[in-house]
Amino acid sequence: MALQLKQQLKLSQQLIMTPQLQQAIKLLQLSRVELMELVQKELLENPLLEEAENELSPEVELKKKKDDFSEFKVEEKSLIENAEWENYLGQFSSFSKDYKEVEIPEEILSFENRYAPRPSLEGHLLWQLNLANFTEQEKQIGRELIGNIDSRGYLTSSLEEIASQLKVSIEEVEKVLKKIQQFDPVGVGSRNLAECLKVQLEYFGYTDPVLFTLVEEHLGDLEKRKIEPILKKLDISKQDLQQYIEIIKSLDPYPGSQYSNDLVVYISPDVYVFKYEDEFIILLNEDGLPSLRLNPLFEEIGLKRGGKKDDSNKDMEYLQEKFRSAVWLIKSIHQRQRTLYKVMESIVHFQRDFFEHGVSHLKPLTLKDVAEHIGMHESTISRVTSNKYVSTPFGLFELKFFFNSGLSAQDGSNVGSESIKARIKEIIEAEDKAKPLSDEAIAKILKKELGVTIARRTVAKYRAALNIPSSSRRKKLF
Repeated sequence: MALQLKQQLKLSQQLIMTPQLQQAIKLLQLSRVELMELVQKELLENPLLEEAENELSPEVELKKKKDDFSEFKVEEKSLIENAEWENYLGQFSSFSKDYKEVEIPEEILSFENRYAPRPSLEGHLLWQLNLANFTEQEKQIGRELIGNIDSRGYLTSSLEEIASQLKVSIEEVEKVLKKIQQFDPVGVGSRNLAECLKVQLEYFGYTDPVLFTLVEEHLGDLEKRKIEPILKKLDISKQDLQQYIEIIKSLDPYPGSQYSNDLVVYISPDVYVFKYEDEFIILLNEDGLPSLRLNPLFEEIGLKRGGKKDDSNKDMEYLQEKFRSAVWLIKSIHQRQRTLYKVMESIVHFQRDFFEHGVSHLKPLTLKDVAEHIGMHESTISRVTSNKYVSTPFGLFELKFFFNSGLSAQDGSNVGSESIKARIKEIIEAEDKAKPLSDEAIAKILKKELGVTIARRTVAKYRAALNIPSSSRRKKLF
């Protein structure tokens, strides 16, 4: 078969995402904080963008700027000649007129000292190590031990490994470790939970051998609520065991956690929903989000001149590119806010019972339901509900929270999974702590109250999602 070269002409359609469309899609799924960061970045990079501080039209504001500039030119000479600069600058001047009368107190800290970072666990331990009465070799061993302590405060390497690495005896490493365990926080550097609790008991002056035996040998039994073998082996009463358990509960099982560098992240809602008379009002949270507009100076001077001969082609191309980018960003942000409002309006429409009565009245809802209601694609609804939060009369919730599956009830209606979770939590909170309900018993209660046939393993799955332990772990010992 001979090879031949041929030319063919084909006509086809392809869907190509332009950079502007990609940017609009990206804006939909950004959280409020991420959107504010993006806007601030664009304000710095794009000279045609500026933050609108008032409601004046661009033409009026530009004319006002020109008038202010000409007025400044007229009064500039007299202003410079008659200004009292020392009074104007005040305490920020190099030598104010009250400089000789003001005495700067030595107690005032510098800006850097007032805003120092939080100390880490490793830095806190090294500081104590340098202050302790250690030899140089002991300090070297101490630095190696501290470097192998994790964020919880536990030693992650064996003493044999550290001794082999530093070429010292295990006894020397053990000696330094015992001293480090007395550092603040007490018990840091322990190899397991029992050792950590023992170090704290010794530090606080407890000497009861029964208490130490309880920590060394019976922590597992206490966790599993097996108190009868403990009472028989230690030959103590329930009242004595209760006192011992209260002492153990007062100790810190994770001594290093108080020096964790994990910062608390506070969530700011994207939408507010509150009830006014018989209607629900939806407000978008635009606090801190700059209102963007085109810079009238560049628009007047750069773009509306039409590219004169003295204009560089590269300059005009740059301005045109930034102009298109600025216009598209402003439109995309407005489109994002409108889409978010429409989606929230649809959620309120479908979940009105929730906003009236709470989580127990949450209905099953899918992305498809909202998409068909507002005439958008499911992927758009999914993006606009990602990383978004709404403040409701019953607390702060993620928008994804309102989309949940449902279980069929005996009367033919559907009950949302989140409603079932809320009811499981209420049942467990109201149970007898001495005789907690099993998952099977909770399933029977749900079937009787809601008419929902639910398996025991489903109840266990919902309970685990709520971070609620099993009935054996919920049982109150005394």
